[in-house]
Amino acid sequence: MRPNYHPDGLYDESKSSTDAGGGGERPMVQLWHHGGTCPEDTVPIRRTKRDDLLRASSMRRYGKKRHRAPNPMSVDPNLLNEGGHQHAIAYVQGDKYYGAKATINVWAPKIEQPNEFSLSQLWILGGSFGEDLNSIEAGWQVSPDLYGDNNTRLFTYWTSDAYQATGCYNILCAGFVQVNSEIAMGASIFPISSYSGSQYDISIMIWKDPKEGNWWMQFGKDYVLGYWPSFLFSYLGDSASMIEWGGEVVNSQLDGVHTSTQMGSGHFPEEGFSKSSYFKNIQVVDSTNNLKAPKGVGTFTEQSNCYDVQNGNNADWGTYFYYGGPGRSSNCP
Repeated sequence: MRPNYHPDGLYDESKSSTDAGGGGERPMVQLWHHGGTCPEDTVPIRRTKRDDLLRASSMRRYGKKRHRAPNPMSVDPNLLNEGGHQHAIAYVQGDKYYGAKATINVWAPKIEQPNEFSLSQLWILGGSFGEDLNSIEAGWQVSPDLYGDNNTRLFTYWTSDAYQATGCYNILCAGFVQVNSEIAMGASIFPISSYSGSQYDISIMIWKDPKEGNWWMQFGKDYVLGYWPSFLFSYLGDSASMIEWGGEVVNSQLDGVHTSTQMGSGHFPEEGFSKSSYFKNIQVVDSTNNLKAPKGVGTFTEQSNCYDVQNGNNADWGTYFYYGGPGRSSNCP
């Protein structure tokens, strides 16, 4: 299968200039490419090994998240005090959204505990933040528990009941239908950005096919990876009610001390280009299947002294934001 339509305006973006602190999306490889390619009419699937299952808390929970999407309308102090998840995001709400796109700066944040992770992604959300939340997610993550190492990996996630029983990472359960033979879900990304050095980006777009109603994912300019069938969802059967972009970490709060797991580059937004991680050219897909700049972008973080977010807009980067932080520090005990 292929999508019937791509959003209009997909290839209209102006190139980022180096003078504006451009960096840029460069040809990206996954490390498995060094070992060969997949034959025609097949797709790459990351092998699940015995050690992967042994790291999981249970077979039932393998490949599943244990938390809710960031809710900018609510900060639950219990989540912060009991090993909750922390975020630094930009978001839009109040309209019907039929997709979203972003160019995401890629890093390899340090993870303190194996059961913690750090990710940078976009969320396509429908419904309330109760027990029936629908979510489609994609980006990069470092998750020792899930993958057994500290590599930065491309990932997806979905749920139709607020992470309770449905959904999973990548293709560890039925749901996402992969059609691409060149990009593997859960595979390592290379190269990675370095502090005050070369910067590397990936671009991800998720949009709803106006004819069939399925939610498609595109990676870069050339790779349509696959789709989430519309029947998986209730609220997202029509459109999304909120889009979010940004970072997330697990704070296991051992002995009451904040984790030192990094978000993004591990540096705060005010450090700027080549030091702090960013999202740029963030866009939404409207009801006429057009990509356009989001209106009324808000920002949210639970503890800005640990992880922060600062947004802006210019001609080269469109709507953008810097985000992230080091976690535990003198200001984040």
